[in-house]
Amino acid sequence: MTESMLDNTTPNHALSALVIPLLKGVIYQENDAGLWQALLQLQARVRDYVTVLGLELVLDEAEGYAFLRARAESDDEVTSKLPRLIVRRPLSFPVSLLLALLRKKQIEFDASGGDTRLVLSRDEIVELIRVFLPDSSNEARLIDQIETHLNKIVELGFLRKLKPATANPGGQTTVFEVRRILKAFVDAQWLTDLDGRLAAYQAQLADKQGEPHDE
Repeated sequence: MTESMLDNTTPNHALSALVIPLLKGVIYQENDAGLWQALLQLQARVRDYVTVLGLELVLDEAEGYAFLRARAESDDEVTSKLPRLIVRRPLSFPVSLLLALLRKKQIEFDASGGDTRLVLSRDEIVELIRVFLPDSSNEARLIDQIETHLNKIVELGFLRKLKPATANPGGQTTVFEVRRILKAFVDAQWLTDLDGRLAAYQAQLADKQGEPHDE
């Protein structure tokens, strides 16, 4: 959707052309500059429209992404009884842990003042999470399990699998880009408590492995 297309459409049609993609998923500036520009122009109307649906628009102009999420629980009886358009999906322990570790890596990367595009190989991600997973003598099985978790995170939109020819000409390992949108879901408060959460994860891991606890 280019700016000229926006000018030639009715107001309602232009609004629908923005809301429908948002209901389907994330809009990225890099994927469709025309659609992104239209969203910037009509964002106030989009916000008003999706509020009626019990949703709110999250738009980060600096990072170049926008998405819809359910509004916080309201005291208004009518609003609180609305069915949820966007369903909350509980994440497994390994997926939640991996998201936290990727966000921490992203913060460290940003602090280095280099490129804004964080790219990690599958092997690097495996090393991030290995210490928090049960010991396994079967390396291939461990890699398969982590691959399953990575595929889920790709599906959620927080990682993007890069083409081997672009990311790694040698084709030795799969390479992923950590999407900037991750910071909208793993917020500063969550990260403040990260050390405590990781300690809890390790305690949970010890329980799963049946290790004795100190009295």
